[in-house]
Amino acid sequence: MSAARFVVGIDLGTTHTALASAELDDPAARPRIFAVPQLVARGAVEARALLPSFIYFAADGEGPLPLPWDSARSFAVGEYARARGAESPARVISSAKSWLSHGGIDRRAPALPPNAPEDVERISPVEASWRYLDHLSEAWQAAPESTGEPLGDQELILAVPASFDAAARDLTVEAAYAAGLENVTLLEEPQAALYAWLAAMGEGWRDALRVGDVVLVIDIGGGTTDFSAIAALERAGELELRRVAVGDHILLGGDNMDLALAHQARARLEAKGHELDRWQLHALTFAARAAKERLLGDPSLERVPVAVPGRGSRLVGSTLSDELTREDVTRVLLDGFFPEVAATARPAARARTALTQLGLPYASDAAITKHLASFLARQAGATQELPGFEASTGALLHPTAVLFNGGVTKSPLVRERLLSTLNRWLAEDGAGAVRALADTDADLAVARGAAYYGLVRRGRGLRIRGGTARAYYVGIESPMPAVPGLQPPVNALCVAPFGMDEGTDAELPPIELGVVVGEPVSFRFFSSTVRRDDRAGTELERWSADELVELSPIELTLPAEGRAEGDVVPVRLDARVTPVGTLLLEAVPLEPRVADERWKLELSVRET
Repeated sequence: MSAARFVVGIDLGTTHTALASAELDDPAARPRIFAVPQLVARGAVEARALLPSFIYFAADGEGPLPLPWDSARSFAVGEYARARGAESPARVISSAKSWLSHGGIDRRAPALPPNAPEDVERISPVEASWRYLDHLSEAWQAAPESTGEPLGDQELILAVPASFDAAARDLTVEAAYAAGLENVTLLEEPQAALYAWLAAMGEGWRDALRVGDVVLVIDIGGGTTDFSAIAALERAGELELRRVAVGDHILLGGDNMDLALAHQARARLEAKGHELDRWQLHALTFAARAAKERLLGDPSLERVPVAVPGRGSRLVGSTLSDELTREDVTRVLLDGFFPEVAATARPAARARTALTQLGLPYASDAAITKHLASFLARQAGATQELPGFEASTGALLHPTAVLFNGGVTKSPLVRERLLSTLNRWLAEDGAGAVRALADTDADLAVARGAAYYGLVRRGRGLRIRGGTARAYYVGIESPMPAVPGLQPPVNALCVAPFGMDEGTDAELPPIELGVVVGEPVSFRFFSSTVRRDDRAGTELERWSADELVELSPIELTLPAEGRAEGDVVPVRLDARVTPVGTLLLEAVPLEPRVADERWKLELSVRET
């Protein structure tokens, strides 16, 4: 690989994908958005700042969907694919990023589009992500500003949700590798958003951010809602930023809002005597998304028509029409997703039906304000161990500033509702009001911030310290005589503490354990976003469901290497967080049978 000329930031978003770059040899370089050539209508290619994260598969007889670098292409990525969703939803992939984070399916197996017709070969969430990245790579290669240098030869910063688990992170890297992008570093999206703010502020950030501040990043995108807290503290006379809290992975965002708006339109159509099937509701959801974006993007519009193709014998070739109004959008967004609730409110868990169709594990409660209240309560002690921060006496984490990110937060109504709700909670908890940091472009901030991070790594700016967003534990079974109805107790051994830096090893105490070889075994893993004081080697006998969450187990057979099946081999554990943020656990035999014998486990290979 040749030396990188550019640092490139990529936002592989649920709704849009974006790329920004900066020349590494230019001391004054600032990230610039790369306009991505894409099919925007049949036979029309345009370069646009955003590449919609949609894939459309052409029907038989439809002909090719050519691009300047591929005249025979039979699928489209980007704007044309998104537009086709309202007419042919079963041929369109959307929300691939949400599927990539779904641990309840095999994310390497063909699953998308979910209801594809027989002439469409379904692909996996990993391959869908690869196709977005491959389109970026091909477009970059063909662009004059790249001077023909492959995207894979550049230094790449790929942004992922802070709440992505180790498996989703590694599968994202796998998709990048498939697209020929191997020089990849992962960066959490909320940190990328704050880097974009730092880059936009220049030296002015020193007047806007001070020691003792806690920045709450509220990131509400097309498919997910993420909360992170970043504290400003003093170290050796310099300001240091440290990510101190990360929320859960919440599948709740613009997609849910589009569906809610589609149901509004569906109810009006059915009141007129038109029954809509599942296919038409899917098409109506795509149309509602486009109408919502127009209404939020143009204050002069009061209503936008939506249409869905007819399906009955009398409606073939016709359309059913309705309209969405600004009042519809405002009511659905604010009352449905941002209700004014108490600080003690928590997301409701609904009773589930025993049999369910396979799909995304959406949040059961649509109230984002309830999820925010839960995050602030769970992270109340996040700053009490930091130098210069007083121990919190309140029930909530007390942010002093808010940075909004994600397409949903572009709405002034949404930002105002969140700020007023936050300030009411903080006043009740004895804290001062928060201030909103200056806006960045919510659609492009993550790509810009990721590229800027590449410059910061070379000493050209203030770095945010983070490390792992969770503490990780492995289950250790205790010996116990057989007792009917009782299972041997399992302790949780901390192998990677909260905030452990990528590319570092955990200093585990010399605990002698045993592993079973030659027969199928299951390794149990747990994680925690709230246990910050545990160190590598801390062993827990009891914990609550709020403290530790059990992850999907790793099931495998360790090679016996000449030992008998079922032998218990004495080992010591080594733990490392890799540069891309996955946990690598190694069991090293105390008496190896072959040179450098060790058994490696990565949380990234977990599949249910």
